[in-house]
Formats: sequence, C-alpha cells, structure tokens
Amino acid sequence: MKGQAVVVGVGESSYYKRGDSPDSEFKLCITAIRNAAADAGLELADIDGFVSYMDTRNDPLRLAHSLGCRELRWAGSTWAGGGNNAAGAVQLADAAVSAGYAKNVVVFRALAQGQFGRFGQSYAGETGAMSGDMAWKAPYGLLSPAQECALHTARFMKDHGITQEALCDISMACFANAQRNPRAVRYGQPLTREKYHNSRYIAEPFHLYDCCPENDGAAAIVVTSKERGEDLHGQSVPILAAAQGVGPKFGFSAFQPGNLGTMFYRNVGEALWQRAGVRPTDMDVIQMYENFTGPVLIALCEMGFCEPDEVEAFVANDALVGPDARTPFNTAGGNIGEAYIHGFELIVEAVRQVRGDSTCQVKDVNYSLAVAGPGYAPGSAVLFSAH
Repeated sequence: MKGQAVVVGVGESSYYKRGDSPDSEFKLCITAIRNAAADAGLELADIDGFVSYMDTRNDPLRLAHSLGCRELRWAGSTWAGGGNNAAGAVQLADAAVSAGYAKNVVVFRALAQGQFGRFGQSYAGETGAMSGDMAWKAPYGLLSPAQECALHTARFMKDHGITQEALCDISMACFANAQRNPRAVRYGQPLTREKYHNSRYIAEPFHLYDCCPENDGAAAIVVTSKERGEDLHGQSVPILAAAQGVGPKFGFSAFQPGNLGTMFYRNVGEALWQRAGVRPTDMDVIQMYENFTGPVLIALCEMGFCEPDEVEAFVANDALVGPDARTPFNTAGGNIGEAYIHGFELIVEAVRQVRGDSTCQVKDVNYSLAVAGPGYAPGSAVLFSAH
C-alpha cells in the first residue's frame, strides 16, 4: 500500500429507480466497466483481474469473455453484508496489484433490485422454520435492515441526548449535494426540513427520508500500479491505506449488552489512521455509507471525527452541505441522494474528489475518505490521497 497501487479510471452506468432500468444487471455491469476502462485509457483486453463487492451473478469468467480480456490472472470478492466491505474490495485489488498477481484490476458492484429483488424488504413473506439469527428475531417482529439499524440508532440517541434534527441534517445534506449532480436519482427533488418531518415513519426513529432508495445501476474503478498509471491518460489517484475490522455479526448477537448503540467501526478507524499516518482532522472530504442516517452519526464518532455528545453540533447548520462545508460529506449525494449501489458509488466519488472533477468539488483535496457500510461487520474504509 502507501500509494503503490493507484486508481486510474472510474465508470458508472446510468442510475435508475428500482425496476426502471431498461438493461439487465449484467449489461449495467459491462457498461460501468467499459466506462472505467475508457476513462483510464486502457484497452479492455488488458484487464486481467476482477474484484467484486457482494456480487456472485456477474462472475469473472463471464465478464472476461464478454469484455474480450486476453488473460484472467486474479479474481476475488470480499465477505459481505449490507455495504460493509465495498472498501475492502478496493483493498483486495490493491493487494493483488502491489504483489504483482495482476496488472489491471477492475473493482465493481452491479445491482438491479428491480430484476433480482429488494435488499430493504422484510422477511415476513418467508415460510417454514427460521434458522440462525432470524429464529431469534422474527418471532418478535424484527424483520428488516431498517428495524435493526433503528434499534441501534434509538439507543445511541437516548444515551447521548441526540435529537431527530441530527438525523434530518444527514438526510438534507445528501439531498442538497445531489442537486448539484445530474447523475443522481434525487436530482431535481430538493428536500426541506418540513417535508422530512412530515414524512411517514419506516422504523422509529427513521422517517422515509432517513432511508436510502432502492436502485438499479453499476459502478467500477480500475486499479493498477503507480508505474503503469503514469503510462495511461487517466489521472492516477493513489490508494494510501485501507482497513477492515470485525465485530459481532449484525443481528441478534449485535443486541447483546455492550453492543447495542454501536456500529463496530472503532477498530476500522484506528487501523486506518495508523497505516495512513494521518488523522480524521486531516480529511478534506468524506464519503460515508448511509443505508440509514443513524449509523452515520455513530460511525462519525467511532471513526474519530467527534465524540457522541458533540455529534449533533458536528452535523448541524449545514455543516455537511456543499463543497465549502465545514466537513464536506457525500458530495455526490451518497446512497440517499445519488443512488444505492451498495455504497460503491461512494468509492467512485471519493476518487473524483482527488481528481478534481466532482459535481460538488472541494478545493485542494489531499485526502479523500470512503467509509463502507457502518452497521455491518466486518467493516471497511479506504483512504485516497493526492500524492
């Protein structure tokens, strides 16, 4: 690591509301990869590695044949749950390139919830005997990701005296930044504080606008070595550091004493800052996974940006809105405002910020952080730098 591997290209498909994509998930995936390779100035035949995040349908052999890759030298995927390991997928590509196992590795996520089903739905329709965590949760009505994250959020808010306004501030920042981004599914749909509070509850304390939408789309990046990056026309963005961390499996075990009200990201932050040699105060811009707004508040604290009793003030008064914000945050709109591509669109935006071509560009970005999937373990984060 430490910049030995670089991102040289980013690409996306169009993003759609769930079920609105005219293309299959596989075609969305191919589109994102082709766009990333073109952005890097790389021939498709020269791609020799794939790393997917939580994607078993778009397998590497099918991709290699469809894209015309000459030789496949590396294929991998990370353990997954929610958006937890999207940054870990970038870390895996970094490892492959830095070790010389492959030269040009594509990291991607393709997701068509209209074609293959919703991630946010409950398990209420399942029949037969429940096993594992669901055997303990389902009898009490704990059936969906929103409900699980709501329990942690409610406990965190109660313990630290945090009001609903803090959740509203996260949602409004994502919507506001999405209004600068024509790619965003929420583009042209501004959110007001009144509209937020008047929206229905999904799982208290989460209102409708505390929850990310369900989308179809794909996003990809190309990772290669620093030396090869100099020969391509794409702007190289070094991967400075990445980290993964473990915690209890999200679900019943996460509700045991001492675990409720946490997001299990403190060890991720500690490892990342130690490896990178920088601190949260050095960050110029952050992209943070928000399947729901509540985990963002908890992760900001556990990643070291503020203490729990400071977090409401940390996000208040448009502190996260726009390129000149006190803490520029989810500048393309995030999961809530841009699109829910399992958080991989946050990786793309983190790279764009270093390159200087975001629709909400922060001035003079040296460090751009992407935090993947607070609320699910093992979690991960990746830090990109300008040098």
